[in-house]
Amino acid sequence: MSEHKFPTEVIDLPSRGKVYSKDSPLKDGKIELKYMTTREEDILMSENLIKKGVVIEKLLDSLIVTKGVNQDDLILGDKNAVLVASRILAYGPDYTAEVANPKNVDEKVQHSFDLTKCPFKELVEGVDYSNNSFDFQTPVGKNKLKFKLITGREEKLIEKDIERTKKYGFNAEVTTRLRYTITEVDGDSKPETINSFSQNMLARDSVALRNYINNISPDIDLTSEIEIGGEAVSVSIPLTVEFFWPKSI
Repeated sequence: MSEHKFPTEVIDLPSRGKVYSKDSPLKDGKIELKYMTTREEDILMSENLIKKGVVIEKLLDSLIVTKGVNQDDLILGDKNAVLVASRILAYGPDYTAEVANPKNVDEKVQHSFDLTKCPFKELVEGVDYSNNSFDFQTPVGKNKLKFKLITGREEKLIEKDIERTKKYGFNAEVTTRLRYTITEVDGDSKPETINSFSQNMLARDSVALRNYINNISPDIDLTSEIEIGGEAVSVSIPLTVEFFWPKSI
C-alpha cells in the first residue's frame, strides 16, 4: 500500500525541550503533529478505547509525527500543549463550553474560547531544568530532596497504583504521587527510602513541595478572563467531551 502524506505543523513545547535528555528528539523544544484525518476520527469514535480510558492517548500517538516519540514520553505540561494544538489543527481554535461563575457557581454561561490565546507558563528564572532533575529543601524537616517532573508514562502507573489502593478502601493519591516524583532523599535514592519518606513526610513539607513543583512546571495556561453578569472573572477552560467531539462539527 502506498503511504499517504498529510500536512503537518511543528509546534513549540512549554518546556522548550530543556527537561529532556541530549539524545531525545524533543530536546529542541518542538514536536511535529499531523492534521487529524478520518482515521483519527475513527479512534475518537472507538467505544472500546473510550471504555478503556485510553482514547486520547491513542489519538495523540496517531497524530505525533516526530520519530521515536509518543505521548508517554512527554512531561504532563508538554502533553497538555500537544492536546490543545491537536484540537486546534483538527477543528480550529474556537471552543465553546459551559462555564460557571467562580463567585456564583449556580450562574452558568456558554462561552466561546480562542485556544490560540492560551499562553505557555514562563520557565522560572534561575531554575535548572536540564535532565529533569530538581533540588528542593523542605522548610520544616530540612530534608534535601531531588525530584522530577512526571511524564505521561509515569502518570499511567500512578493512576493504576491509586486505583489499586482504592480497592482496599483508602485513597493514597498524595503519597503515591510523591513516591513517583521524589528521586532522592538526603542523598539516598533507594526505593524503600523514598517510599518510607513519602508515607511519613510532614504535611507542611508536602504542601510546600507540591506548590514548588506546580510553580516551576512548564505548562499551557488554560485560564481565561471572561465576562459573566457584567463582571470580568477568571475561569478555567473546561476540557469537556466536546473538546474533541464538538457538537457543531
